Amino acid sequence: MSDITLLTESYGSMLFAPEVPCLIVQWHGFANRQQFQSLMDRGLALYEAEARRTQPLGWLADTRLVGATTPAIQEWLAHDWNPRAYAAGIRHCSFVSPESVFGQISVQQYTAHTTDATGYYIEPAHHHTLAEAKSWLRQALR
Repeated sequence: MSDITLLTESYGSMLFAPEVPCLIVQWHGFANRQQFQSLMDRGLALYEAEARRTQPLGWLADTRLVGATTPAIQEWLAHDWNPRAYAAGIRHCSFVSPESVFGQISVQQYTAHTTDATGYYIEPAHHHTLAEAKSWLRQALR
């Protein structure tokens, strides 16, 4: 089954994978702070809308092409977006691992902040391929 594109920007897209089921944030390259936050916020709104129809529902981050993220973005993810994502029902985040060292550092920082958080728990998992990330998430949602 093919993923359904919900929105596309030059720096990233949001997709729906009904076979998992999950929403996928797919990064196409570097996004500045405003672009990053906008895509993540719109993705969370799409997640909340789909969660009214589909349960359980997961979140997958295809970060193969993600660029570096600033400390301000990491702080925003840890203290703003993640608590809202948790409140919306996200309990697992399945990653497709970044290709660049800058992307790898960004995802490692996100994972460290997320696993150290108090007040919410979102389980991160890292995979080499989209198929592996989907398979893990499908099992985690059971």
